[in-house]
Amino acid sequence: MLLNSYEVVVIGGGPGGYVAAIRAAKLGKKVALVEARDLGGTCLNRGCIPSKTLLRHAEVIESIEKAKSWGIETGELTFSLSKMLARKDAVIQQLRNGISYLLKQGKIDVYNGFAQVKSGGDITIQIADKEEVIHAEKTILATGSKPIVPPIDGIETAEYYTSDTIFDIEKIPESMVIVGGGIIGVELACIFASLKVPVTIIEMGDRIIPGEEPEASKALAKSLKKKGISILTKTKVIKIDQKQIHIETDQGKKETLDTEAILMAVGRAPNTSAFSELNLEMDGPFVKVNEEMVTSNPAVYAVGDVIGGWLLAHSASAEGMIAAANAAGEKQAINYQLVPRCVYTSPEVASVGMTEAEAKQKGIDYKVVTVPHSGNGRALAHGEAEGFTKLIAGTKYGEILGVLMVGPHVTEMIAEPSAFIHLEGTVDELASMIHAHPTITESLYEAAASWTGQGVHH
Repeated sequence: MLLNSYEVVVIGGGPGGYVAAIRAAKLGKKVALVEARDLGGTCLNRGCIPSKTLLRHAEVIESIEKAKSWGIETGELTFSLSKMLARKDAVIQQLRNGISYLLKQGKIDVYNGFAQVKSGGDITIQIADKEEVIHAEKTILATGSKPIVPPIDGIETAEYYTSDTIFDIEKIPESMVIVGGGIIGVELACIFASLKVPVTIIEMGDRIIPGEEPEASKALAKSLKKKGISILTKTKVIKIDQKQIHIETDQGKKETLDTEAILMAVGRAPNTSAFSELNLEMDGPFVKVNEEMVTSNPAVYAVGDVIGGWLLAHSASAEGMIAAANAAGEKQAINYQLVPRCVYTSPEVASVGMTEAEAKQKGIDYKVVTVPHSGNGRALAHGEAEGFTKLIAGTKYGEILGVLMVGPHVTEMIAEPSAFIHLEGTVDELASMIHAHPTITESLYEAAASWTGQGVHH
């Protein structure tokens, strides 16, 4: 094998790419990783980690303010955006260093440049002012995505942020309009609302977080409104005139909003320029793959945002593990029913498995139990009893099909129902499991016990 030839080359160093590279190396393959920007990709540098770091700040601010009504006084609360952003940067750098260390440990060659994948397995890499060529027996595409900026009238001359630029904002704005009520939009709304910024969310659909069940959208909308966040659904932006946003409802009503800051959070589009010469089969704007992550070219795999589906870091990592194993000669497939979906707002939203709509669509006979957290001791003690736990199970065997949780720290708790679904667990097994008291995860037990007719508190 030539010095610049590799058994596996991964294009993209995000959560799908670097995980795939490390897995392939551990399977004994000679591996290279090409990354145009910083290791960690969007998730680490411009997405999951900066947003969760700042959301933690928001959580602390809310806790301090809530404590006043509990008899805990702290004096006047002040913010230092520069210190918050510095802490965010420190967290990112520590994790970036960790990835770099893991790649070195795996003896993976890292090329920092823009890749262009050729049809015969050759890959040209533009590194500063020079070009290098390497060869791959198998290629894994993990090129990620970029924010979509819709073609709104006036957008060309307007100043706006995207999820790629918002985490480097230089000062706290006096007001903000967020275009898009998906996961990115609502999480950023929580961050800026905690900093006392009047925030308005504009969503074209009939509810926020449209990818989740209606109950979750309703509960989160109620909570966001309590934080002072305005939510305009069934509304579209028809024009942007500098810092004026012209909107129109589905009823044809027009209005103008004045704002200091505009954030575009309407979705993400896949980065496909690195492999445009391959002429791969596409599924809309995304690369089409099978359950083994193989594209229409048997020597090329694709994972993460570039293939669509759940645009989630842990989904990309799972796909990266599958792609690496298959590129190394194994035969593995992914099960998307096991992908947890998390929204890190306050309250948090977490779900796994099927929604009710999916169960209906598949013609499955099922029964649902929803347990409100208003009677949960831990939720009441924390002053966060607005959430609920919803359990969907098939009536034939009692197999757990899906779980939705809304409340504090449910993004951690969703691991338990994820494990049950992974192991094809039943409501009877969940109802026979002893849960610690007082905990919010007791609501899972309560839901299962109620489903089986053995409930005590529900």
